[in-house]
Amino acid sequence: MLKVAGLRKVYPTAGGGFEAIRDLTFEVPAGQLACIVGPSGAGKTTLLKCVAGLLPRTAGVLELHGKDITAPPKTMAVVFQEYGRSLFPWMSVSANVELPLKSAGVPKAERRARAAEALEQVGLADAGAKYPWQLSGGMQQRVAIARAVAYRPEVLLMDEPFAAVDAQTRADLEDLVLKIWRELGITILFVTHDIDESVYLGQRVIVLSAAPTVVQDDVRIELPGERDQLRTRSLPEFAELRTHVFEEIQRAKAEAGRAA
Repeated sequence: MLKVAGLRKVYPTAGGGFEAIRDLTFEVPAGQLACIVGPSGAGKTTLLKCVAGLLPRTAGVLELHGKDITAPPKTMAVVFQEYGRSLFPWMSVSANVELPLKSAGVPKAERRARAAEALEQVGLADAGAKYPWQLSGGMQQRVAIARAVAYRPEVLLMDEPFAAVDAQTRADLEDLVLKIWRELGITILFVTHDIDESVYLGQRVIVLSAAPTVVQDDVRIELPGERDQLRTRSLPEFAELRTHVFEEIQRAKAEAGRAA
């Protein structure tokens, strides 16, 4: 479904340019939940913005269903880390969820029905009349997820969406993502700096090198499909996988240090 081949991104600078991404190549099949991890500054957010059509690439191929991505695809939605900036505080929760549907020309009655359904899916069925500032951080991020779900995308991009919430809320939101992924069968590309989270959520973990970025490793996650915060994380296989991903990130840091 999603193809990234030879992706390169250079940011212009006074000194001639900063190469954030050098040569990224991977594909994500339909219905897969793939996580992306890497050292700080590895270009994870840059990659996601390029895939979303929000940032022009310098070189390489970005395709969705074989079509070149040059602008935000209509079948793609994004959930950002800073939920406080992505929700309009003067609009009700329901109005926030309905907003992209309104922009897409969806009739009012259908907008309301889809927003209500999405809020129920994220556990906020009774919060539609409230305002974002009346909700906790975790609940606000649920609203952002509901807005993406109501849009009914084929591909959902998530950029470190749980980095700003507490550990318990994070666990709840991780399970929410798995629930939505299983129920809707959508393709998810999930960027995170949390190694345990990537192993818990993903069917695969794509490990990026330090900038200028390439794919350091592509790890297949062979864990039970039905996952549980306690049982899954206590499996020996989980420990082995997280150790492997951690070692790959440390190797990426070490190689970057030698190159410098």
